[in-house]
Amino acid sequence: MRQGNQTISEFILLGLSSQVEMQELLFVLFLGMYLVTVVGNGVIILAIGFDSNLHTPMYLFLANLSFADVSSISTSVPKMLVNIQTKSQSISYKSCVTQMYFSIVFVVIDNFLLGVMAYDRFVAICNPLHYTIIMHPRLCLLLTVIPWFLSNIVALTHTLLFIQLIFCDRNILPHFFCDLAPLLKLSCSDKMVNELVLFIVGLSVITFPFALILFSYICIIRATLRISSKEGKWKAFSTCSSHLTVVLLFYGTIVGVYFFPLSAHPENTDKIGAVLFTVVTPLMNPFIYSLRNKDMKGALRKLIVKKRSSL
Repeated sequence: MRQGNQTISEFILLGLSSQVEMQELLFVLFLGMYLVTVVGNGVIILAIGFDSNLHTPMYLFLANLSFADVSSISTSVPKMLVNIQTKSQSISYKSCVTQMYFSIVFVVIDNFLLGVMAYDRFVAICNPLHYTIIMHPRLCLLLTVIPWFLSNIVALTHTLLFIQLIFCDRNILPHFFCDLAPLLKLSCSDKMVNELVLFIVGLSVITFPFALILFSYICIIRATLRISSKEGKWKAFSTCSSHLTVVLLFYGTIVGVYFFPLSAHPENTDKIGAVLFTVVTPLMNPFIYSLRNKDMKGALRKLIVKKRSSL
């Protein structure tokens, strides 16, 4: 850490609104969304863990996605709720860097896992007879561990570059958590390398999983069109509909925030985009997967019955 950073011991998070009358409403709203997200994704993880019928690659990846979603929303919302409740907007420099690191990790892991899940659906629909051979336990383990490893490498790269920056006396962050892009705007030192790495790494992180998703779904559509019966086509489509919905929700928000140069975004766009992919997407995923998946519905019913019988 350079000496210039010693002038900044904390950042001031302005939050989503400066209006006092809005704070109570935001607290209730985000507390509700946080609790629903944690409970919803937690139930999915428990249902997959307890139902042996769901011990398949697809649901292994879904459990990882649910865990990442809970972790993602937990990096930003609790601190925001504490700040609203205590009427304090400060966050220490170290806490801010830590929050930034983990927010990057869980956004990137979501991106990679969506690509892995698309590949799983591609194998299941295009090579159903060889699915168990291709998606063997060792490959599933690699497809689970590698995204976590890569996401931490990406976060570590950004963090190491970030702590070299000097902030002078600029510590007011017009955001509700320590997001990398708004933080870079505060620095009074040369941040060309940071912005270049953010663009290149961000482009790579988005492009490669998205290319895998696009390739997988092109192959899936071609394979589905070859199916003669309408029931067969609907069954093939229904196994992908939940994942495709999450993909559209995720990429439709994150691309608009990080794909373009930093200067192209008004402050409100940064906030709205961040809320969408750090809060709304993790909130919606349990509903998308539980309401549109028969196996998941069955597992949830079993879990509820087991819980009642134990009580």
